[in-house]
Amino acid sequence: MKILGNLIWLVFGGILIAIEYVIASLLLMITIIGIPFAFQTLKLAGLALWPFGSEVVTTENPAGCTSTLLNVIWLLIGGIWIALTHVFFGIILCLTIIGIPFGKQHFKLAALALTPFGKTIR
Repeated sequence: MKILGNLIWLVFGGILIAIEYVIASLLLMITIIGIPFAFQTLKLAGLALWPFGSEVVTTENPAGCTSTLLNVIWLLIGGIWIALTHVFFGIILCLTIIGIPFGKQHFKLAALALTPFGKTIR
């Protein structure tokens, strides 16, 4: 079922979400300051490509206060808008029974979009 869910996800917008994250990542890599944030958008792109069966977990040894500081900066420069967008689409999709599994994937992306530093995807 995970493979079928991921294929349906890709056809109905997952590939477009991933492409947007990759483009944002490439734009962030132009500056040295943007490189850590570019890696986080690549992390979001990976989850956007194959969300069913993937799990977001906190790393055992996060970078401590550096990770927290980068999460705060991320949140202020755009992370909140990314998360709110995923929450919006998650709510819209959960209005129908068929859309609930896809809405849950948007909620997973929203949680990662809030604090991507110190998290990994399994």
